[in-house]
Formats: sequence, structure tokens, C-alpha cells
Amino acid sequence: MPLRIGYVREHFSSPLLQFAEADEGRTITLVECPSGTGQLISRLTKDEIDVAIALTDPLISGIANGSEAYKLVGSYVTTPLNWAVITAKDSKYEKISDLKDSTIGISRLGSGSQTMAYVMGFQQGWPSESMNFQVNNDIRGLIDSVNDHSTAAFMWEWFTTKPWLDSGEVRFIGSVPTPWPSWLVAAQPSVNTEALKQFLTTLSSYVRSFDSAESRATKNVNFIKSRFGYGEEDIEAWMKTVGYPQDCLTIPKDVLMNTLSVLENAGVVKSPEGGFTVERFIDPKVVKLT
Repeated sequence: MPLRIGYVREHFSSPLLQFAEADEGRTITLVECPSGTGQLISRLTKDEIDVAIALTDPLISGIANGSEAYKLVGSYVTTPLNWAVITAKDSKYEKISDLKDSTIGISRLGSGSQTMAYVMGFQQGWPSESMNFQVNNDIRGLIDSVNDHSTAAFMWEWFTTKPWLDSGEVRFIGSVPTPWPSWLVAAQPSVNTEALKQFLTTLSSYVRSFDSAESRATKNVNFIKSRFGYGEEDIEAWMKTVGYPQDCLTIPKDVLMNTLSVLENAGVVKSPEGGFTVERFIDPKVVKLT
């Protein structure tokens, strides 16, 4: 049986899409999760996917808050994610500090859009318990919610939402880069270890190819343009900001501990007595801590 790989159809997924095209369903089947990491975690929990390529912070906070539905098995993107802070085209909000005590739109509870809102609030000095959220499911729902003023703002990846900025449907009032590498790989504990290792080994080869200087200078722009319709200028700007691991079968230990520290300070997770241990978060049969 092919592994069911949950993913978000964004430009970050390009190496995975290239892998899937060549694989033709022999070893993997892609399952699109347009609502983002909250949906990916939900599908892992419900046994609707075997593996998720998802955002670092919700994956880590989910385990920290007690989930046993998945473990971390690898790395996918080594650079931060730049979250745009987005409001309505005609809203009264001009800067992030104006959002204090307002309602923030999120895709799902426990999603990256929520955890990063907590991080934004922590940076602004807002108590986590004072933050208000409204679930709007996906990017279309989030855009509609700011424009009907049921929410003040929402957060989403900068380049993914830039087409709506360019069309004048929304405004950006700031950005909050993640204080950690942005994407990890998680899997159900019951998934076959050798199949997982093979998937991550093959994914590593596509990631290295996509990340190479030659591909960056040649085929990457055309691939992203044909799949996602972004302008060449935006693609080239994004390519300057993104980095991938040489080996998807590794996770730096510092990534786990530093992310947990920020999330704890932001009120997203609470450290147990004696502190967190990294072994709680990973499948040691698959991934190597570096």
C-alpha cells in the first residue's frame, strides 16, 4: 500500500510534487489539506493519512499538549516562514499594535495561524488569555472574515496571500517570521518504519535537487509558475528566502527545544515538571537528532 502523504498545496511543496509525479502512485499517494496544518493533524489523528508535511510549531505544540497520534520523523524546510498580518482593504487597522483586544481569524484550533497569532501577541506584550479567535477554515474564509469585519486580521504565509494583496482585496499591516525552521515531517507511530525511511530518503534527493544552485537558476521558477500561477518576480524573491535540508531524516535538537521555549513563553504550551524531553517528540527508529 502506498503511504498516504498529507500536504498543503503551496510553493513549498514543489519537491514533494516532483517526487509524486515521478512515483506515479507506486509508493506514495498525496492527500491535499487546503486548510493547513490543523487539518493535517486532524487527518493524522483520524487515520486518514500516514504522514504529514506540516508546520513546525503546531506539530510540536500538539505533542507537547498531549497528542500521541503522531511523532516527528524528519525535516522539510530549514528556513523561517514569513507570516503576513492581513486585514481588510478598508479596515481601521494600520499596524500590528492596533490589533490589541481584537478578534483574530484562524483556520483551525491548533493551526499555525493560531500558534503564530500567540507568538505575535507575546511579541506585543498581550496576555495569551486575552486573545480572541474565530475559526474560518481556509484562506477564502479568512479573507471573507476580515472584509465582513467579523475578524480584525488573520495571519498566513506572505507569498501565498500576495495575489490577494496585489488585487486589492486585502492589506498587509506587518509580518512575523517564525523563530524556527518552518516545516517538519510527522507520521503515525504505526506506519512501517522501512517504508517511512525509504520515503524520506527519496524525498531528500528531490529536496537536494530543488535546492541546488542549478535548479534555482533554471527549472524551479517555471515549475512553480506552471503549478501555482505566481509571477516570476514573486517566485524569484521567495527562492532567495527558502532553504531545504540535505537530509530529511534528521532534525536538529535545538529546533525542538528552542521552539518549545518560544511556545511556552507565548502561552501555547506548558512545560511539565522537570521540563520537556526531546525523546517524547520523535520516532527514534526513523529520525536522527543532530
